[in-house]
Amino acid sequence: MSPPAPAIPLRTAAVFGASGKLGRRMVAALRARGVATRALVHRTPLDATGVEAVTGDIADPRVVATVVAGADLVVHLATAKEDAATFFDASIRGTFNVLEAARTAKVRQVLLVGGDAALGIWFYPSPAPLTEESPLRAYPGHYAFSKVIEETMARQYALQYGLPVTVLRSSWVFEGDDLLRHFSLLRNIDPAEPGHGFGEITPEIMDLVRRRWERIPILVDAQGAPLRRHIVHLDDVLQAFGLMLGNPAALGRTFNIAGPAPFDYAAAAALLSSRLMLPTVTLRCPAYHGFEIDISRARRELGYAPENDFARMAERAIAARISP
Repeated sequence: MSPPAPAIPLRTAAVFGASGKLGRRMVAALRARGVATRALVHRTPLDATGVEAVTGDIADPRVVATVVAGADLVVHLATAKEDAATFFDASIRGTFNVLEAARTAKVRQVLLVGGDAALGIWFYPSPAPLTEESPLRAYPGHYAFSKVIEETMARQYALQYGLPVTVLRSSWVFEGDDLLRHFSLLRNIDPAEPGHGFGEITPEIMDLVRRRWERIPILVDAQGAPLRRHIVHLDDVLQAFGLMLGNPAALGRTFNIAGPAPFDYAAAAALLSSRLMLPTVTLRCPAYHGFEIDISRARRELGYAPENDFARMAERAIAARISP
């Protein structure tokens, strides 16, 4: 067996989307590795010591080129959710500008942070675990569509120009007490984003909401079977991020990044019900389908070893909720 290729030297990084939940932690990880970091700042200020901030809009190619100039690494995770007015400029035009600037500057690695929404999770039947080779298929809305287009553009730039692209395709990322927010009937009756919401809302459910009686939901499919889904803790995404940085084996590759295993809503609700002393309630979701993300490629090729299963994430969420 031939020895592994030497690590790619990464001295400088350009980051797009540095102010978000993932971006802030990725910037910190870069700084901890001694990588000089420059970040685009649009609306949300970036409070990060030692990071050069460039104010501007990712839709402006001149601003993007300024951020990328001299960078060995480009990390792109800027995105817009379900906002028809901004998603095209932020996610589509912005990704094009980032790829063009990276190509022109001849960067050593482009790391695109994508999402499992590109695989149509939840909305289409997935009887087998979803791999990196599963077809890209957006579910309704702007966000999933943008994830499909971002990956497609990145793959084409790798093909057309040999751009050294790595795609970190992440499952839904949780930190703090996010998990408890997801398992809250009162917080999720009117979901703002397709794919993360609940299903049929009966008069009985609406009565609980009007009375402000909290319940732990058990989401079931059209046949009444508990749904299964995959999520991931932010710390495990950061582990994967670190394993990809400067790794020659990661160039030209897409990696699914998720928790150790999917969870079952019935078992998950039972665990949370016992810990929070709250009753459960069943919610039919006939339009949704359970799914599992295959992370075997990341395990095999990167040594990815996620540490946060559902039980650990639940305990961490409860600790975050009760901490000062």
